[in-house]
Amino acid sequence: MHIEPGIVEGTKIVLSYATAVGVFGYTAKLAMNAIRQDGAMPLALRSLIAASLVFCFFEVFPHYPIGVSEVHLILGSTLFLMFGAAPAAIGLALGLLTQGLFFTPWDLPQYGMNVTTLLVPLFALGAMARRYIPANTAYKDVKYSQCLALSTAYQGGVVAWVAFWAVYGQGVGAANLAQIGTFGVAYMTVVLVEPLLDLAILAAVKGMHQLRDSMVFQQRFYRAAVRAES
Repeated sequence: MHIEPGIVEGTKIVLSYATAVGVFGYTAKLAMNAIRQDGAMPLALRSLIAASLVFCFFEVFPHYPIGVSEVHLILGSTLFLMFGAAPAAIGLALGLLTQGLFFTPWDLPQYGMNVTTLLVPLFALGAMARRYIPANTAYKDVKYSQCLALSTAYQGGVVAWVAFWAVYGQGVGAANLAQIGTFGVAYMTVVLVEPLLDLAILAAVKGMHQLRDSMVFQQRFYRAAVRAES
């Protein structure tokens, strides 16, 4: 989902700064809610773990430039289910920034676009989870169909934002649309794989009962919701 350099240039890139400010503002709101619910230390720990995982997803896991962007395994729904919306958002933003600062500095001008592309679908995923997963279901017990729905929603959102930035920057010419289509088709393979990885990871960690009352995972991971999440 890294927008290739040169896709959006000049004054057009200012829009990405505005959207980044928006997603950072909403992330701050989620963070304040998380602090009120669980405290600052759990938020900091979960965010740090999420950022470390995101860095591995982006820099260590296989990733290939295709069309207007790159194809990655992001595992956004896994981060959300295990750590919560605020740590997942902070982790995605920090992991992306760390990769750019130390390994891919040519991606830094696109940071606003890339962080928007990652976080807006995550926020939509959170809203979908509140409606789609019953309150009496702990996140560790979600079904494949639920994982598939969440992953599809997240990855579909990523593809939609990549397409938006590409069209915004380069217009609707045939060559640009073909590049967008190539990326979209390639990225849909991730939709088929990620739910399986989600379930495998959830199966591995849900047996770690010693972490049930620790600060590592959000409370909803091991327990059904006591009240509606904000």
